[in-house]
Order: sequence, then structure tokens, then C-alpha cells
Amino acid sequence: MLGALCNALVCLAVWLSYSARTTADKILAIVPPIAAFVAAGFEHSVANMFFIPMGLLIKADSAFVSQQHGLPPLANLTWGRFFFANLLPVTIGNIIGGAAMVGAVYWFVYLRSPAAEPSAAPAEAPPSPAHR
Repeated sequence: MLGALCNALVCLAVWLSYSARTTADKILAIVPPIAAFVAAGFEHSVANMFFIPMGLLIKADSAFVSQQHGLPPLANLTWGRFFFANLLPVTIGNIIGGAAMVGAVYWFVYLRSPAAEPSAAPAEAPPSPAHR
């Protein structure tokens, strides 16, 4: 759920940026949804692909880790747990959040049947033989 809700907010930021005209408007449009997913603790697979490997690399430096106080236990932080317990479920959640929670909703909202769409300019009748 953390991945699905996160990507719903990320997709909302993208849609909001499409409605902006200037670069400043685009920046101001994406800040609230992105800040909301960070503040709520939602997870995004691309962000996790930076932060968790960075933690794994820091964990490998035992001299650095021994100097830090108040670190959480790092024994459970492994590459296998990163891929299978975090990256895979978060990526699936991101896909569900982007495709189902945002994409499908927009598709249903803007779904129009072909008969309901206004036709282009009416076709003109071919000239009659008398007009040639």
C-alpha cells in the first residue's frame, strides 16, 4: 500500500505539472504531492534504489558505523532483503498506484463512446454533373 499510495501522489504531481504554463508553475505544482508522499513515509522504488543501497554501502564501512551512535540495528539490512522484501513489493505497488489508481481513473473519467463524439466538419456532397 505504501508504494501504491506513493505513486498515486507522484502521478498526481505529473498531471499537475501538465496543467502549468511556466517552469515556476510546474515546480510549484509538483512540490505539494511530492512533499506529501515523503512526509507520509510512502515508498517509491526509484528513491529506494538510491537510499537502501547507500545504507548497504555505509553498513560495509565498519569504521564509520562504529563511530555512529543511535543507529538502528543493521543486521537485517541485506541485498536479498532489499530486492525481495522491499524493491519487488514497492515496485508492484507503484505500478498499481500509477496504472490503477490514477491511469484507470482518468481513462474512465474521460472515456467517450465514438457515437457521442462530435464529428468533424460535414462532408460536402460531390459536385453534380451539371456543375462541371
